[in-house]
Amino acid sequence: MEVNFSNSFFESLKTIRRHETWYYKTWENVTVKFPYFLKNIWRFRKALWDHRWWDWRFHFDFLHTSLSIMEKGMHGGIEVRESRDKKIEKMQRALYLMECFREENFIEIAEMELGEIIDNGTEFEECEESENFKLKDNLSEEEEAHNSQVYKRAREIEKEYWGELWEIFRGQDYSKFDQKKDFSEQFDGTGMRGWWD
Repeated sequence: MEVNFSNSFFESLKTIRRHETWYYKTWENVTVKFPYFLKNIWRFRKALWDHRWWDWRFHFDFLHTSLSIMEKGMHGGIEVRESRDKKIEKMQRALYLMECFREENFIEIAEMELGEIIDNGTEFEECEESENFKLKDNLSEEEEAHNSQVYKRAREIEKEYWGELWEIFRGQDYSKFDQKKDFSEQFDGTGMRGWWD
């Protein structure tokens, strides 16, 4: 068997060798990587400004910002529209779920389902056994039961949303796909490891 190399092969080897030199890497850092660094500082400026090590929400802000940048970029991407649209839809859902956790608006969501929390005000009542005061609720038993239902539903929604968010990031188990059916028919757009363009 005879092996032949075209001139383009040797040219590509020269290009690879040139890309490994110190002067090319310096040039690439100045002209490509440093501008991206500055652009990323601008994009993540709010998350960087607010970040503190002690709370998971600050780390969550970086993921939210990064995913929103990716979602915007995917609209003009080069991937096949059929699978790209599914991915964009799941990214948008993940962003919505993340917003709910950032704003902690589960009580408002539960109120939309069950009705608003009833607040008849509270007042201070003097304790008989001491000179202290205690808070007295002005709610009937039905109103207290309604408020308890709303709070319970809010905790359920939070748990559901958390599970859904990580299910979107985890993605489908491709080993369970039917080999006789087309992959794109079974693919639902989930799986963060497959979100690229």
